[in-house]
Amino acid sequence: MSARRQELQDRAIVKIAAHLPDLIVYGDFSPERPSVKCFDGVLMFVDISGFTAMTEKFSTAMYMDRGAEQLVEILNYYISAIVEKVLIFGGDILKFAGDALLALWKVERKQLKNIITVVIKCSLEIHGLFEAKEVEEGLDIRVKIGLAAGHITMLVFGDETRNYFLVIGQAVDDVRLAQNMAQMNDVILSPNCWQLCDRSMIEIERIPDQRAVKVSFLKPPPTFNFDEFFAKCMAFMDYYPSGDHKNFLRLACMLESDPELELSLQKYVMEIILKQIDDKQLRGYLSELRPVTIVFVNLMFKEQDKAEVIGSAIQAACVHITSVLKVFRGQINKVFMFDKGCSFLCVFGFPGEKAPDEITHALESAVDIFDFCSQVHKIRTVSIGVASGIVFCGIVGHTVRHEYTVIGQKVNIAARMMMYYPGIVTCDSVTYDGSNLPAYFFKELPKKVMKGVADPGPVYQCLGLNEKVMFGMAYLICNRYEGYPLLGRVREIDYFMSTMKDFLMTNCSRVLMYEGLPGYGKSQVLMEIEYLASQHENHRAVAIALTKISFHQNFYTIQILMANVLGLDTCKHYKERQTNLQNRVKTLLDDKYHCLLNDIFHVQFPVSREMSRMSKIRKQKQLEALFMKILEQTVREERIIFIIDEAQFVDVASWAFIEKLIRSMPIFIVMSLCPFPETPCAAANAIMKNRNTTYITLGTMQPQEIRDKVCVDLSVSSIPRELDSYLVEGSCGIPYYCEELLKNLDHHRILIFQQAEAEEKTNVTWNNLFKYSVKPTEDMYLYTSIAAGQKEACYLTSGVRLKNLSPPASLKEISLVQLDSMSLSHQMLVRCAAIIGLTFTTELLFEILPCWNMKMMIKALATLVESNVFDCFRSSKDLQLALKQNVTTFEVHYRSLSLKSKEGLAYSEEEQLREMEGEVIECRILRFCRPIMQKTAYELWLKDQKKVLHLKCARFLEESAHRCNHCRNRDFIPYHHFIADIRLNTLDMDTVKKMVKSHGFKTEDEVIFSKSEIPRKFKFPENISITETREKILHFFDNVIIKMRTSQDDVIPLESCHCEELLQIVILPLAQHFVALEENNKALYYFLELASAYLILGDNYNAYMYLGEGERLLKSLTNEDSWSQTFEYATFYSLKGEICFNMGQMVLAKKMLRKALKLLNRMFPCNLLSLTFQMHIEKNRLSHFMNQHTQEGSLPGKKLAQLFLQSSCFSLLWKIYSLNFFFHYKYYGRLAAIMQMNTSLETQNNFQIIKAFLDFSLYRHLAGYEGVWFKYEILVMEQLLNLPLKGEAFEIMAYAADALGHIKFLTGHLDLAIELGSRAHKMWSLLRNPNKYHMVLCRLSKPLFLKSRYKHLVQVLGWLWDLSVTEEHIFSKAFFYFVCLDIMLYSGFIYRTFEECLEFIHHNEDNRILKFQSGLLLGLYSCIAVWYARLQEWDNFYKFSNRAKTLVTRRTPTVLYYEGISRYMEGQVLHLQKQIEEQAENAQDSGVELLKALETLVAQNTTGPVFYPRLYHLMAYVCILMGDGHSCDFFLNTALELSETQGNLLEKCWLSMSKEWWYSAPELTGDQWLQTVLSLPSWDKIVSGNVTLQDVQKNKFLMRVNILDNPF
Repeated sequence: MSARRQELQDRAIVKIAAHLPDLIVYGDFSPERPSVKCFDGVLMFVDISGFTAMTEKFSTAMYMDRGAEQLVEILNYYISAIVEKVLIFGGDILKFAGDALLALWKVERKQLKNIITVVIKCSLEIHGLFEAKEVEEGLDIRVKIGLAAGHITMLVFGDETRNYFLVIGQAVDDVRLAQNMAQMNDVILSPNCWQLCDRSMIEIERIPDQRAVKVSFLKPPPTFNFDEFFAKCMAFMDYYPSGDHKNFLRLACMLESDPELELSLQKYVMEIILKQIDDKQLRGYLSELRPVTIVFVNLMFKEQDKAEVIGSAIQAACVHITSVLKVFRGQINKVFMFDKGCSFLCVFGFPGEKAPDEITHALESAVDIFDFCSQVHKIRTVSIGVASGIVFCGIVGHTVRHEYTVIGQKVNIAARMMMYYPGIVTCDSVTYDGSNLPAYFFKELPKKVMKGVADPGPVYQCLGLNEKVMFGMAYLICNRYEGYPLLGRVREIDYFMSTMKDFLMTNCSRVLMYEGLPGYGKSQVLMEIEYLASQHENHRAVAIALTKISFHQNFYTIQILMANVLGLDTCKHYKERQTNLQNRVKTLLDDKYHCLLNDIFHVQFPVSREMSRMSKIRKQKQLEALFMKILEQTVREERIIFIIDEAQFVDVASWAFIEKLIRSMPIFIVMSLCPFPETPCAAANAIMKNRNTTYITLGTMQPQEIRDKVCVDLSVSSIPRELDSYLVEGSCGIPYYCEELLKNLDHHRILIFQQAEAEEKTNVTWNNLFKYSVKPTEDMYLYTSIAAGQKEACYLTSGVRLKNLSPPASLKEISLVQLDSMSLSHQMLVRCAAIIGLTFTTELLFEILPCWNMKMMIKALATLVESNVFDCFRSSKDLQLALKQNVTTFEVHYRSLSLKSKEGLAYSEEEQLREMEGEVIECRILRFCRPIMQKTAYELWLKDQKKVLHLKCARFLEESAHRCNHCRNRDFIPYHHFIADIRLNTLDMDTVKKMVKSHGFKTEDEVIFSKSEIPRKFKFPENISITETREKILHFFDNVIIKMRTSQDDVIPLESCHCEELLQIVILPLAQHFVALEENNKALYYFLELASAYLILGDNYNAYMYLGEGERLLKSLTNEDSWSQTFEYATFYSLKGEICFNMGQMVLAKKMLRKALKLLNRMFPCNLLSLTFQMHIEKNRLSHFMNQHTQEGSLPGKKLAQLFLQSSCFSLLWKIYSLNFFFHYKYYGRLAAIMQMNTSLETQNNFQIIKAFLDFSLYRHLAGYEGVWFKYEILVMEQLLNLPLKGEAFEIMAYAADALGHIKFLTGHLDLAIELGSRAHKMWSLLRNPNKYHMVLCRLSKPLFLKSRYKHLVQVLGWLWDLSVTEEHIFSKAFFYFVCLDIMLYSGFIYRTFEECLEFIHHNEDNRILKFQSGLLLGLYSCIAVWYARLQEWDNFYKFSNRAKTLVTRRTPTVLYYEGISRYMEGQVLHLQKQIEEQAENAQDSGVELLKALETLVAQNTTGPVFYPRLYHLMAYVCILMGDGHSCDFFLNTALELSETQGNLLEKCWLSMSKEWWYSAPELTGDQWLQTVLSLPSWDKIVSGNVTLQDVQKNKFLMRVNILDNPF
């Protein structure tokens, strides 16, 4: 039975019939229009209150997940219940009118009495439904019902394509009046209905002063059987289901296919509904919250009661309305009788019908309809209300009976304006503002209290759209504010200044045309140009703005320009204009021709006989000749600049005149225009191709310019990074988009303004760890709150998620226009792409597109890329590069383009499309050009449809959701996939085996039974010397490199690591798809993977952001006892700890890591007693592990995941404890280091064991355990020598070489650090891992720098630069410039100029990787500060020193931090010298504090000995400045000894020069360093031999000491 029902429901005729009443489906009407049919029946009018408020609530919701689907669900929950009741009781739903419906029981007159009883019973049961149902969404849904009975007339009207029907007559008027009298939950009977009913059955309540009555309840006699009575009544109903069909609600559900009937019924249904029925892809597509324009037309008739009379009038009006709407893609949605009149509900902007300038078209149509209908003989009054805004457009009702309708406050406003302002065309303020028409087309009306509308805002009368010339009204209406800069348009103004210069010098005509899409700020550019032009003497700038209507007015542009030239725009009366004109033209025009000017300038010169006989063409020629003479005369007196905004609306006659004008005399015309909607006229084309025309295509604003704009618009000193990203991405550099997004945020009260907090005063917590504010460029400070001395900043309301915000209606409308202009197949592609996200791959898109082949998709994508819906990229690096730079302004040379043949152009267009298809095939990554389009298209889907597609995407993506092939497809969090069951796809064993081979995943059993440990074969001899060990180690690494280069196996990867790309195109989208599917545990898994991955890539900010996403999901999980969830919590805290560690927040990091270990059942002691006990246990464990020579087997995946995470926590903990000076903390550090060793040994994983040995060796080095560290380095080498030379082992060896080199550098063994670093560099370059390779180069550069091996250093810097450019690696580039600054400051030559280094810092200091990377930015700022301190440019010094100071507190035990802090301390020492020289009061205290800080750095365990020479050098200088010669001598000698031991030639040379300088007390010239800087040679000069390295070494900064009497 159900299969049969499904088959019936799928028939087109059944679907069409569901939109129509039985009255039409089974009607038999004559083909003539209008046709009239009469019958008797009972009418029920049901009004449901609460839906309009609900629609308003949803339409103003902030987030995208509060859309049409919830509204449809709730609406139909209630309405379908009413429809079902009506159908069960034998009614026929005639019409749905928004949130009301009209039902009919059509019977013979003698049956009315009984049928009224049935209808009353039905009405009471409907009320009962709402008393029983729970109110949803906090809405108060109530029903009012009116009943009427009697004679009814049906009118059918329309044209050959569309039919409409109406029921009219006294009963129709009565039922509406009855419903109007009803209060909530009332049933009101009309007077006639009360007369005709069975009064004995009904208990009523009288209504004062009314003949209508209110039903209280039914009171049948005791013996009355309602079921029998009802069955008897239904026997008289023609189409009530009975017999075999009694289980059907409607007989129309059973319609058999009948092409003729189907064709007839189609005429009653809107075209978009028929499209949906035909195209199954679009099912549910039509239900949405959508910005539209409502036009409500009401016709009141002279003779209301005669159907035949009003029928012909309605027919005439309908035909005209249909023809007018068709031109502008409007539709009649409903026609019904409304308060003694016939109303047409017309809608512009239905799905698939959105067009540009919708509001203007709606007003134009309204005026046209008003003018026509007012002339129809039998129509007494025409009233039209126009309102614009978001309404619900969708199918409302029951499965078997529904209609496409619109519901919302804007529908109500349009209806109320139509009734309360009769006889005119009215519109609301949104329509008025959005029409882009001059204000003089409208007149504001007095406010009226309108039923059901709380505050409609201002109401305007539309006076008509024929251009009414009112001089002074067509000025460029775009205010230029002195206190507001023109942002991002420097190049555009330069074009003007350059063209104007040409104009003045050559005395030839010039035309400057700015083309740009709406919202690009063309009017603002012209306002600035008008201001600049008017600054010059003897210049006259005439600026006008045109509208769409201007195009249809012949010669209008020239008319307005000439009125301005002649000074008529300021005249208040026509007589004044007439006098002015007489004075200007008396020498140029005979008096009898003055009347030529009457129409054009609204004057009243007497009409001469000659003029009355003159033809129209001749008059036009005479007028043009006169205007030419006037302009010639004016140009002789002063230079004229015509400025025309919206020049695409210049009429054809005006273009022709302008074209002649620029050929005839020197004149400068500046125009702004949108791209021509159609091919421009010949004259416009000629102007564009003229050699004196400069045609500029406006680009968008750059990201920094958008930031500046936002700060200036809000008048704040900074905005949050999240807001900046949202506006930069969402606006795409278009000023209007940025303004609308800001307005939307303000509307939802998302922005908070308060005094900016000082960074150093802020108490650091996890939540404000990355309180990352973006500031405008310094030249914008004048326009923000900084200018007034107040640092007001903008913040976001807590808990707001900007990326989920629904787009503003204005921007959504722009996207809908573009979307609706596409073919249905292209729309479907865009909507499917929107599900994937802002960025997507062609593979995934093809996976989810229904019934497409690859060729179809590529062709469609090429077209969409061509029309700027999508951009395509070959790789994610290309994408990231494109996102940093928006499209800039450029010049188009139409003259040179016009020289190409038309055939060639046509051919090139076809070729271009083919080329684009080829490009799309090559580019696997695509992205929406405008994020608003993606959000808009996404919102068009219903909830269930979204889920299906998100599920498809997730299934496809999860196959690649791991590290790349280069990284052996592992998890970013080791063994993570063993912990959580996150797979959607159910796999058979064959598939699992394939995955193991192709993706590297291991099953639990395989892990348990695999052997990872190779039995030890090699051990170092016990008494081997350090020199022999060194030679053996270096020889081993050399052999490994040879093996890597010569091996035939797959040792060397064919491609480099592309994990970063996978994060963006696989793992992040997958996490978001799982969020959309509400699979929170799976989404959490991938957000944790993302956070871990970004930490590996050095991006702390992104890691923090994705952990934030994960934290939201963690809170939503309920199964708290599960091990997988406990592990996820532990991972969460471990990653938090790592981020805090990287940010230098050690107290927070320690807290997080302890939490993680507690969750992993490895409590870290918190007091000395438990510390002692734990130390004893761990030492025993270590001894056991070290003596255990063989392992019986490997561990399960879950255990490994746990151990790896524990090891990671311990590795960070010992470094944190090493930073602290308290004596007992070193024991905590030692315990953490031992626990890391034990945990790593327990994993039986070579990489983990080697990493732990190297960490422990470093710990012992730094803690000062002489000789003990050597044992662990030997253990590392033994492990390496026992590894097979293949696969992963090479990565372990490369890591070990790099780590050993790093340790040797820290401990001051510079030669060995270079040897090991060089070998590590060779290995990583072969292994093609950019992330590791860049770190090796950075580490290798430092010992080379200290050893003064400049040729090798420059070679390494060259590699580093190439890597930073190829991989777009910001860290590498920043380190490169850091070394370049070091070279200038300490080595005495220039590799890259100081200006280049400074520019890099200015452009990238807000980069999220650098800003939240401890040490590198500190080093860069400090180097710049030192440079300025040496030059004694103290203002610049303070600027950069203060920036560095904010980063000093991020204390991390890393080489980069100590590099940075040593440069910072040098800057402070130089500042101390200034204080002492100036005899500052606090100089002594500053000196003592500085010395203490330097001593603290030396005393710290984590400061490697390699930094001691520099720190002792600075301490010596402080001492000599403070007059402590003895200490100075000690520190200086200590530094020299250390430099000698370490082979630190750079510091040794500088120390020797300082010692000689300080002790010999030579004469000092004030600008010594300035002279040195000016003579610093470039590296090219050194290479060419023009400068020797010996000379270069002398270019050292000598710290001044002659400010005191030398104590020696």
